[in-house]
Amino acid sequence: MATSAAYVEPLPNIDESPPVTDRASQPADDFAAAFQIEGWPVRGRLVRMGAAIDRILNAHAYPEPVAALLGEACALAALIGSSLKFEGRLLVQAQGDGPVRYVIADYGTDGSMRGYCRYDADAVAAASQGFARPGARSLLGQGVFIMTLDRGPDFERTQGITPIEGESLSLCAEHFFVQSEQVPTRVRLAVGSFQTATDESWRAGGAMIQVIAGDDARGTTDAAWERSQALFETLGDDELIDPILSADRLLFRLFHEDGVRLEAAAPLQAQCRCSMDRIATVLDSFGPEERAEMVEADGKIRVTCEYCSTVYEITPDSVS
Repeated sequence: MATSAAYVEPLPNIDESPPVTDRASQPADDFAAAFQIEGWPVRGRLVRMGAAIDRILNAHAYPEPVAALLGEACALAALIGSSLKFEGRLLVQAQGDGPVRYVIADYGTDGSMRGYCRYDADAVAAASQGFARPGARSLLGQGVFIMTLDRGPDFERTQGITPIEGESLSLCAEHFFVQSEQVPTRVRLAVGSFQTATDESWRAGGAMIQVIAGDDARGTTDAAWERSQALFETLGDDELIDPILSADRLLFRLFHEDGVRLEAAAPLQAQCRCSMDRIATVLDSFGPEERAEMVEADGKIRVTCEYCSTVYEITPDSVS
């Protein structure tokens, strides 16, 4: 399987994006933003998701490990997709022969997100008997990790494929960047549910750092990369999804000795791309006899969107 990931654009450089000066404008949740460690040849991105990921994960009655896997995929898609410099969509997907057949997260550069998992409930239950939550390898089995860029109908899709590595999609992403981009990368992803006085909701978070290669002017960047990785390792899953801990404070905890600044945030929202027109177009691709077999007892055809679970009711005569 060939790998190609030229579409993964470099994250914004400190000289390319002005720092945020009005911290009151920084959202608390549902955003992706770049950050820069002062004077270091290291760039990074941070994602925090609240209501958006809760809506995506609650569209189906996913078992807890499956919901966590999908949450990781969504956070990862937002981390990488929010760095793209053009309009389009980034799809992060993993598929294998395990209890989860596939997981997919669809990120649009307008900040819209959706995601879906297909799984075998009994097999997931069997894989979840241990004390630890089963991760990517346990749920997906032997398979592949895929990132696909869709720039629209005027361009061919660009796709990169690597084997599934480790028990987290973060490890899959790190392997992908090393194999396809030759860019040393560290990724942390976290997903969890929080109980409030009135209900329980899902949260997700992610962080990524990449080293800028050394050159004649900059010299070697190995020492700075080693140090940034050591600090990055101290980042806890609970910190990534803590609704009380702001993004500024989180980054300050990690890199306060050298100074770090958070760039302007791009908002994220759960938004499916299904519509009545899209459903009608799909049905129109079937012949009259096939559509006739879809008609239910009350004379209507019902189509359910896999992503958001919206049910569309269509009368046969409305389809050409």
